[in-house]
Amino acid sequence: MWTFTSDPEEFAAVAEPFLLGDPVGNTVPLTVLANLRAGHPADAAFFAWWTAGGQVRAAAFRTPPAPLSLTRMPAEAVAPLVEALGGDLPMVVGPVEVTAEVVRLLGEPDRTVSERLYRLGALAVPSVPGRGRLAGPGDFPLMVSWYQAFGAEVGLGEAHDVAERVAQRVAGRELFVWEAEGVPVSVAGLGRAAGGVCRVGPVYTPPSCRRKGYGAAVTAYASEVALAERCEQVVLFTDLDNPTSNAIYRSIGYEPVSDHAHLTYAGSRSPATAG
Repeated sequence: MWTFTSDPEEFAAVAEPFLLGDPVGNTVPLTVLANLRAGHPADAAFFAWWTAGGQVRAAAFRTPPAPLSLTRMPAEAVAPLVEALGGDLPMVVGPVEVTAEVVRLLGEPDRTVSERLYRLGALAVPSVPGRGRLAGPGDFPLMVSWYQAFGAEVGLGEAHDVAERVAQRVAGRELFVWEAEGVPVSVAGLGRAAGGVCRVGPVYTPPSCRRKGYGAAVTAYASEVALAERCEQVVLFTDLDNPTSNAIYRSIGYEPVSDHAHLTYAGSRSPATAG
């Protein structure tokens, strides 16, 4: 049975123990809860959990305009969720075995982005000229432009107002830059710790600065800071269609955990009429 609420603390009281059972796999919902507790807005958000046999066995949530996010769940939990939402799932992200069930119910999406979750094993710091540092207020205009460029490049857009989001991340000490000869050449975000896990992302290097190791260097630097000051484990997501970034992260010690998919439907669909 699915239960819905607009209150993140009501959701957390019931579902957080389930989420903490796999803090790596559930890095997204746990980070969202941490951000909401830190004061991030959640207008029109909803949260849901699936109970079977008296236990929470799945969770889902949406903080618009971000996608509907799904945890691992039994296959039989997916159809009741889709039905409860009236087939209104314009964007969905979750483990591939769960999103495959969404596709079976709603038909092929207009776009699928395949992603992989990685967890840091033994960090291998690359030898790259330059230095890493925390981004500060003086970096704000550049960070906004890089966030906009990253969103345009990946084609999924930024889930929040870009300037507002960058301001939050700078104030929260969540953005790190790599400098070469005193000039910023790459950026990596580092989310707040949740369940002992920090998530790196986004990582962006402008085209003119690529193929010089800066993305690997800034990711390794942010990962070092995370382990030294903030959390016990570090994770990140990659686009599986980008072999370069996947190779880079593997080269500095990140190891595959699970595959995920980001589905986009142009319009709402009904499970009764899909197909």
